[in-house]
Amino acid sequence: MEYGYLEQYYNTRDENARLLSNDGRVEYLTTMRYIDRYVKPGSRILEVGAGTGRYSIALSRAGHRVTAVELIQHNIDVFKEQLNENDQIEIFQGNAMDLSRFSDESFDAVLVLGPLYHLYSEADKCAVLNEAKRVLAPDGVIFAAYCMNEATMIQFCFKGDGQNMLNCLERHMLTEDYQCISTPADLFEMVRTEDIDRLNALCGLRREKLIGVDTFANYIRDRINTWSEPVFQAFMAYHFSICERADLMGVGNHTLDILRKC
Repeated sequence: MEYGYLEQYYNTRDENARLLSNDGRVEYLTTMRYIDRYVKPGSRILEVGAGTGRYSIALSRAGHRVTAVELIQHNIDVFKEQLNENDQIEIFQGNAMDLSRFSDESFDAVLVLGPLYHLYSEADKCAVLNEAKRVLAPDGVIFAAYCMNEATMIQFCFKGDGQNMLNCLERHMLTEDYQCISTPADLFEMVRTEDIDRLNALCGLRREKLIGVDTFANYIRDRINTWSEPVFQAFMAYHFSICERADLMGVGNHTLDILRKC
């Protein structure tokens, strides 16, 4: 697989700024909430596709033993710039489909919070999940994040005057049941919950919970980024009350699948 599109995208993107904005904080705070819930203090954590280190650094400073793998050199450079002399994080450049540098069952938790966004075949996605499963301790937890189809349909295809939808139809970018057909040039792969369920079955993984990590945050981005902190915290309380609801799963841009070995 060629990764030029990814390099071009992330070389010019401020991923830390995204997660620090109010709409990005919803995703970050929700993900951290569930990591804290399922991962014991002082655990061995592997973050695969660590980006610029937002999660790895926070988890390391919270007392976990963190190892990070990232594909894009620019992201690694930004990651390292944020470290201080007390940070003890091993950082490797590598591919999520090949974790052969690590022994079997060597981590208590594996975070896969980005790689599955950018893989377009079931075989490649299974390769990532199977590698995460291989290096996971018997009682460990995998956190796998996905980009969701319906949020893209509403926010991109029917954006503005809706012309994007007509363009997608003309270019045969949608299936008959309106699932996005992505290629590397599109950067992101969109899924539905049944696609995630199928991957779990193929890889022998058992779900603990499926979480909508941003629910409605991206739909109201213009508003949410102007709110005072008390209003934002009121929204977070509401969001936490609905983020596990099955009837809302897939409405947001991202989901987080919390998994164990079968």
